[in-house]
Amino acid sequence: MRYFHLLLVLSATLLTGRGDRVWSADVEVVTGGLMASEGGDWKPESSPLTAPFGVAFDRANTMWIVELEGGRVHALSADGVLRQAGGDGSRSYRGDGGPLQQATFDGMHNCAVLPNDDLLIADSWNHCIRRVSAETQTITTIAGTGKRGFSGDDGPATQATFDFVMCITLNPQATIVHIADLNNRRVRALDLRTGLVRTVAGNGQKGVPVDGAAAVQAPLVDPRAAAEDSAGRLYVLERGGHALRLVSSDGLIRTVAGTGRQGFADGPALQAQFGSPKHLCVGPRDRIYIADDQNAAIRVYDPQTQQVSTVLGRGFGDQRIRLKNPHGVTVHNGWLYVVDMGNNRILRLAIPE
Repeated sequence: MRYFHLLLVLSATLLTGRGDRVWSADVEVVTGGLMASEGGDWKPESSPLTAPFGVAFDRANTMWIVELEGGRVHALSADGVLRQAGGDGSRSYRGDGGPLQQATFDGMHNCAVLPNDDLLIADSWNHCIRRVSAETQTITTIAGTGKRGFSGDDGPATQATFDFVMCITLNPQATIVHIADLNNRRVRALDLRTGLVRTVAGNGQKGVPVDGAAAVQAPLVDPRAAAEDSAGRLYVLERGGHALRLVSSDGLIRTVAGTGRQGFADGPALQAQFGSPKHLCVGPRDRIYIADDQNAAIRVYDPQTQQVSTVLGRGFGDQRIRLKNPHGVTVHNGWLYVVDMGNNRILRLAIPE
């Protein structure tokens, strides 16, 4: 099946909360089309994707797509051919030791690709991380037991337990997998060199961390996603906390964006407001792109200016686009990819280096 590439190409000027011009970009449809409200005839129910949640790219520029509700893994080749690579739509945990094509999943939230093109999958409601060999297409579990719980810190990740693995991201060296362990209210780190897992933020209690506290001793509201920038700083996004936290290289945590109250406001980061943000990624110049779910918008936090601005949605960027529950955001080859989950489509827009 071929996707509808470059169906939408519209110039859009993006502004910061202060009204300064940042860049001019085009929005393109990668899979899907324009909704009726956007001047097209796209219907989400006609999509080959069912609630896509996360995407990642390999060296051949194949886009790997995981579905939350569809329970399938798809591969979209650089020349536009979409194929179902794994999962049969059932909510189950099967297939380890066999081919990806025969594996099953439950509530996948996102994925990542290693430098050797192995695929990592956050099999969220199976409370584990699974790895697919690029060479053999064999799938194995590399973290978690398939049962929910909290155990195993400082030991083998395959013996540890998690409680909803909501996000996995690689550090810049691709040696560490950062894990948003949602219901355990922790961010954990899997060292791919040793296979050991440890906690890097959160003490398991629910609460807003005090600025300057040791991250591993601080409470968290609900860590939904985490990602490390080029300087080794770990960003933690909290959906119910409506905030972005930062764990510095010395292990201290502080809030860098958001008031903690749900709303929508651009501007100085600590005065900005979010609406149940779900996912984030690190872009050029260590800007943090955020899928702001309930605001139906894509936001960006600039650590240099300490400003939050809106890239797409709510009348910003291409004013015709109407996002619905955006989830995945991924930067690849100068493009920001947006998984518009509620519309069963994937968009992209050029971003500045």
